[in-house]
Amino acid sequence: AERWFPSLPLLANFRGMVQHGLPLEIGDTVQILEKCEGSQCCHCGIFPSSYIHLKNALVKNKGQFETVIPTEDSVITEITMTLRDWGTMWKQLYMRNEGDLFHRLWHVMNEILELRQQVLVGHLTHDRLSDIKQHITARLDWGNEQLGLDLVPRRDFSMVDPDEISITELYRLMERRHRRREAPPQASMHHLFLQMKSMMSSNLGEELEVFYSVYDSREMRPISERFFVRLNKQGLPKSPEKTERQCTLFVDLGSSDLRKDVYVVAHIFRIGRMVAGEKKSVSNTQYKRPYGCAVISVADLLTADFKDDHLLKIYSCNAESEWYQIHDSIIRKVSSRYSHIGTNTGLNVSLQLLHGDMEQIRKDYMRLFTRNVSITKRLGFSDIIIPGGIIAFKTADLQDPSRYLKLPFSKASLQPGNNQTIKNSKESFWIQSSLCSTKLTQNGDMLDLLKWRVHPDRIIDCLSKLKDIDGTEIVKFLQDTLDTLFGILDESPQRYGLKVFDCLVHVINLLQDSKFQLFKPVMDNYIENHFAGALSYRDLIRVLKWYVDRIIDAEHQEQIQQVLKASEYLFKYIVQSRRLYAAATGGQNEEEFRCSVHELFKSIHLFLSHESKGISPITHTQAVFLRSFPTVCCELLKIFSMREVANLARDTLSSLPALTHTDCPLQAVKLQCMAKTVESPLYINPESRCVLLPVVLRLLHTHLQEQKELVLCANILTSMLTLNTPCGVSEEVNLVMEGLSGVLLRTILEVTNRPQPAATSLRLQYQDVTGEFVACLLTLLRQLKDKEYQQLLSRFPTKDELTSFLLQLFTVFRILIRPDMFPKDWTVMRLVANNVIITTILYLSDTLRNNFLNEKFDFKVWESYFYLCIIFINQPCLQLEMFPPSKRKKVLEKYGDMRVMIGCEIFSMWQHLGDYKLSLIPTLIGPFMEVTLVPQMDLRNVLIPIFHDMMDCEQQRSGNFKQVEAKLIDKLDGLMSEGKGDETYRELFNNILLKKIERETWRESGVSHIATVTRLMERLLDYRDCMKIGEVDGKTMGCTVNLLNFYKTELNKEEMYIRYIHKLYELHLKAQNYTEASYTLLLYDELLEWTERPLREFLTYPMQSEWQRKECLHLTIIHNFDRGKCWENCIILCRELANQYEAFYDYRNLSKMRVTSLYDKIMNQQRLEPEFFRVGFYGKKFPFFLRNKEFVCRGNDYERLEAFQQRMLSEFPHAIAMQHANLPDQTIHQADAQYLQIYPVSPVPENQDVLQRDGVPNNIKSFYKVNHIWRFRYDRPFHKGTKDKENEFKSLWVERTTLALAQSLPGISSWFEVEKRELVEMSPLENASEVIENKTLQLRTLIAQCQMRQMLNINPLTMCLNGVIDAAVNGGLARYQEVWDWMESRVNLPLVDLRWTLWCLLFHCLKTWIKKVEYSVLTMPCNIIGIILEHCFVSSVISYLFNSRTMCLYSSSLASPLPSDKHKHSRENACLSPRDRLYSGIFSSPLDPTQVRALPPFVLCFALQSMVPPLTPSPTDGLPMGSLASHSPARSGSYSSGISSLSRCSVSETCGIDLPPPDPPLPPAVPADMPIRRGSKTPPPYSVYERNNPRRATPLPHSLSVPPSTDNPNLTAKHQLNRVQRINSEPRHRPTPRKVSQL
Repeated sequence: AERWFPSLPLLANFRGMVQHGLPLEIGDTVQILEKCEGSQCCHCGIFPSSYIHLKNALVKNKGQFETVIPTEDSVITEITMTLRDWGTMWKQLYMRNEGDLFHRLWHVMNEILELRQQVLVGHLTHDRLSDIKQHITARLDWGNEQLGLDLVPRRDFSMVDPDEISITELYRLMERRHRRREAPPQASMHHLFLQMKSMMSSNLGEELEVFYSVYDSREMRPISERFFVRLNKQGLPKSPEKTERQCTLFVDLGSSDLRKDVYVVAHIFRIGRMVAGEKKSVSNTQYKRPYGCAVISVADLLTADFKDDHLLKIYSCNAESEWYQIHDSIIRKVSSRYSHIGTNTGLNVSLQLLHGDMEQIRKDYMRLFTRNVSITKRLGFSDIIIPGGIIAFKTADLQDPSRYLKLPFSKASLQPGNNQTIKNSKESFWIQSSLCSTKLTQNGDMLDLLKWRVHPDRIIDCLSKLKDIDGTEIVKFLQDTLDTLFGILDESPQRYGLKVFDCLVHVINLLQDSKFQLFKPVMDNYIENHFAGALSYRDLIRVLKWYVDRIIDAEHQEQIQQVLKASEYLFKYIVQSRRLYAAATGGQNEEEFRCSVHELFKSIHLFLSHESKGISPITHTQAVFLRSFPTVCCELLKIFSMREVANLARDTLSSLPALTHTDCPLQAVKLQCMAKTVESPLYINPESRCVLLPVVLRLLHTHLQEQKELVLCANILTSMLTLNTPCGVSEEVNLVMEGLSGVLLRTILEVTNRPQPAATSLRLQYQDVTGEFVACLLTLLRQLKDKEYQQLLSRFPTKDELTSFLLQLFTVFRILIRPDMFPKDWTVMRLVANNVIITTILYLSDTLRNNFLNEKFDFKVWESYFYLCIIFINQPCLQLEMFPPSKRKKVLEKYGDMRVMIGCEIFSMWQHLGDYKLSLIPTLIGPFMEVTLVPQMDLRNVLIPIFHDMMDCEQQRSGNFKQVEAKLIDKLDGLMSEGKGDETYRELFNNILLKKIERETWRESGVSHIATVTRLMERLLDYRDCMKIGEVDGKTMGCTVNLLNFYKTELNKEEMYIRYIHKLYELHLKAQNYTEASYTLLLYDELLEWTERPLREFLTYPMQSEWQRKECLHLTIIHNFDRGKCWENCIILCRELANQYEAFYDYRNLSKMRVTSLYDKIMNQQRLEPEFFRVGFYGKKFPFFLRNKEFVCRGNDYERLEAFQQRMLSEFPHAIAMQHANLPDQTIHQADAQYLQIYPVSPVPENQDVLQRDGVPNNIKSFYKVNHIWRFRYDRPFHKGTKDKENEFKSLWVERTTLALAQSLPGISSWFEVEKRELVEMSPLENASEVIENKTLQLRTLIAQCQMRQMLNINPLTMCLNGVIDAAVNGGLARYQEVWDWMESRVNLPLVDLRWTLWCLLFHCLKTWIKKVEYSVLTMPCNIIGIILEHCFVSSVISYLFNSRTMCLYSSSLASPLPSDKHKHSRENACLSPRDRLYSGIFSSPLDPTQVRALPPFVLCFALQSMVPPLTPSPTDGLPMGSLASHSPARSGSYSSGISSLSRCSVSETCGIDLPPPDPPLPPAVPADMPIRRGSKTPPPYSVYERNNPRRATPLPHSLSVPPSTDNPNLTAKHQLNRVQRINSEPRHRPTPRKVSQL
């Protein structure tokens, strides 16, 4: 047989690197199957025996799911498991920088390990072991609470198994520990710790004595002895090494002493001269003189849980005669009698209140008592007197009363001649003495009673005076007093019986006082060990019956109530007396005794059955007896059998009158009596329990039916069901279920629907009542088996009653599953409850199939059933994925995965529905979607096919499944925003359903539906992942744009579309993207019209008309455009809003529209031109909306390429930066990584009208250069053919890529996807012409700046001219002329001198500049003037340019422009005034078409304002070394510089002019087989700048509007004017928008 030994690694970790090695870590538990040596081992999983320590253990459920339980102390096992869990979490605290808890937990862990070592040694006494275990469990609970771990149920410091105790007992264990944590028990004893540290003063020169005491200002007396401390001249304790002289503990303070008028008083005396400050005399006499006093209220210390330092102010007495009451004067603030000594003077003391008895204080504060702290006792008895304590004077003479009672106590009693102490007749000396002893007495009546045999004739008088004696004196002599009473009773029962009985009742009731309650054990000990009245029971029964028989007729009930109040101890004396008599006589007179007891109870039954009208004295008397009746029954069990006592109890409880009115106090007392009876041994015994159970159930049913005294009912029911006895359980459970199941369910529903009280105590009581009833129900259900379930359900005669029961039960189960049902750390209780619920559901499934299908189908029952199952699966305590590994393992071993079990039951029940599924499909689609999102693979595999079943049923009924699709889509957004679902679920959902519909006739529509839902999941998952980060970046905004477009274009969910518009708007505001925020909100604005249609409250908008909401949106959008410096858009919106105000004569709001300020801002404020970047996202690790796509992004202010790259890499920290600008291949696309490709692009403006006009300020042009941009381009230079080393420009071609976006920038996002890309190649000649053109435009821009006085320094203009005319590097214009000659030689045509063309351009620019700018030519540099005069001859230029032969030949050799191009050129040239035309300064009159046709292409290009797109920077321009694309060929020196500054001029540096490409365009340089990505592109239908699709009139969603009122007609919108375009040279008209979308 195999031998099983669990073992614990002891020395070190074992890596298991050998063959068949088993890796082990410290703390692992392994089972040893075999021990072998050498090479004999044949089993897998070997390790050295020296690495482990053998421990005995028990193995339960051997096999795959076995459980190993060490046979060591359960506390040791718990320590091992808990510290293992703490270790992992402790490291996480360090990583989260929670240093305080990290260090505190470290110390607690070390402390627990030290205590564990003491327990393992095994040399502790039983009491010490209990103390250590209590300390360990307290530390474990503290750590679990701090780390958010579960509350551990314990009994006697050991963990309990929930399966081995009843659920009600488990609830009570956890409830007590939770209540102790929430509201710690209030201690009745308190102690004050005081430590004297120093006295602070600037003029100390004498020693001091300080006396501390606790003073009661209400009674004007001290309530403690005094504590004395001597200070040296520096104000420090004189003997600092003797701690007992500095610290004290004022003990035995009661709860009544912790109030504001109880103070700690310090009286300070100085030891020195008679008068402070007098000169030193010859005499060395030291006097003790008053110095000052300090006080502090004890109430000020109640809020502090630790020792705190206090600086007490010291006050001196103004008159020394008032010194004796200076503390009272300070307390009462009689400031005329005292004065503050000084601001720098005070007593520095530490004070702390300690709570609990002295034994507990010594355990909890061992350090205090190891330092020999002194004890300062209380004067007199405390609130609670402890038996056995003695406080007495130690003088031997005081032990004899005859000695100290004869001492002199006044002047008259002094013997003649013995008056040396009297120095003056006006002086007096008072001594107040107080004797506080538990053994000595000064009461003469007490002494007379104790010595009754000396004076037998005074017995009646002594018994009568006993009631007047102070209770303190009686309890001091309790045993002697009781012996005296029973001695007198034995002496003459007939004569003294009634008096002795009354005295005995008085003594018994005296112990009911809280002050003397600790003396009850003294009386119990007396009854058991010292009582000797064997015949007393007869007289006690006789007198007790005499009182009971007179209850109903008595006028005064006070004495009778006192008698019945003492019935507990009276029966103790009766029972003990009878036992003594039976032991002495061998059980004689047994029948007589029984008869007397039964006669007594008949009298009791008679008075209990008396029914009074209203509240009467007899009712109170009945209540008094019922309170002590359970203890009477327990005493009777000592001499009677269980059944006899049970019958007596049953008859007594049954004799009570029925419930008359709810305000009767007897009803609560009856329940209290029942509660004590159920908790007594009488109910624990099965024989007696079967007698009492019907009475208890009948009483509980009555009160639960009336919903009265629920707390007591819950306690009774909990106590009943706490018993876990196997015998007779079935019958008792059936009896309880039959009597209370229905009313118990209704009570739980009633209690849980009540509002929870706010007060802490009431809230705890509310939680206790609810939890106890729930625990009772779970206990009953757990004890039911299949037979009991059948009996329970069969007792409902009709289907309606069964339906009502099931609905109530399902509702209660849903309440039990709620997160707030139990505290969050009650995982043990939740798992037990879930185990009972799932068992009950499985039992009830057969009932539903048998009773509620076919013609008996009940929608409510089935709906409630499925809802319960779904809520059960979704509850947080069953999400095992969120548990630590150790906790998850324990749950799986004990309960398994209950989610899968209930999921299989859901699928089975759904299949049984048949045609009735259609009734549940609209309702359960959302809940089923929610439950399939639970991250449990088996559960998903089981339940996802239900959606196919729903689609099939809906298809058969209505021919489509749009309802299923709509419900799924509506639910998905909310569920995934809550964090449910993942990528695995998306793939599983898609694969399972596609496989299910393969053979369906509706497969095509099903595939479409599944694809739509799957794409929505993709976007929702991306959106959730972005929002988890919590940062507002481009990825988050792009994901939101992608989602809102999907809702609008593919799903047409207007309301969700609008919701995400506002989410995107909030993101833009948070990122301070005010322009994008305006465009976003404009999407919602365009959905509205200027009508009076009423709109409901939605999001943050109140209920208002459509006009009002659109007005509000307009104002908000204008405000944000203003903040984003987009003032041109503000103007257009203001005009539209002004039109509405004008239509309604709303001049007040019209006057508030300061449009002129917007023009001022355009002209006067600086606006930065952002840069644009093309970003490619490649690889499968990117989100779906980015994966393998390219975007153009608008950079932030002052953001250049390097900064933009860093920002993108920070948003995607795992991305790899690509070092080239080429399009990646499929390897990169399918890679399991992230690749980023970033390079700058240049915008291609659409609006050429403003940009081509001279005289338009640059502030206006700059806006149109970078706004409303749809197209962008970038150039890549390359050499075609052989590169000429002498002149690289001969073979320098340019590859130009133009990117077209789906939407214009800026827009609702700072980046948009590239919709289309075009690629063309530019020849060297076109490149040269474009470079010259760009440089010309740059010069014109600089000239315009000088004209507008925007450039006071002309150095930029002169430097630009110098760089063009006299190039210092790369050869200048000569290099381009060589290119021209080279091309002319290839086509056999003469070359026009390119330099003359440039000089003509420069001459025109210079002429214009000199004419309009008021500067003298003499201000120009001499070399510039010389060059111009040397080369610029107008006549030569004109004659050369009009050489018809050259021009005609050259023109004919090249392709003539198309007719469309000619007309376009003519139209655009005609739009220019003579002043604006390029050659107006050269040609005195306009050229005719023949002349124009004869011009060379490059001259024609200048004359017609250049239709060829300019050369833009390469993707590598401006890149720093080491950045992206640093190894691109464009970085080489062969063509990086061009012809000085002329070759580096581009449109981005000038005015950004761009014209359409020539017709027909060249095909894009992309592979023919590469598809254009259109599936994921979702341009919004209401874009602000749409090129092709004008805005459609779309009505507002019906869900966002309210029906129009007939009393409120719609407002007629004002007619909107159309924008008038300028043509030719007409005066500028102020544009008026036709639509807001045409901004």
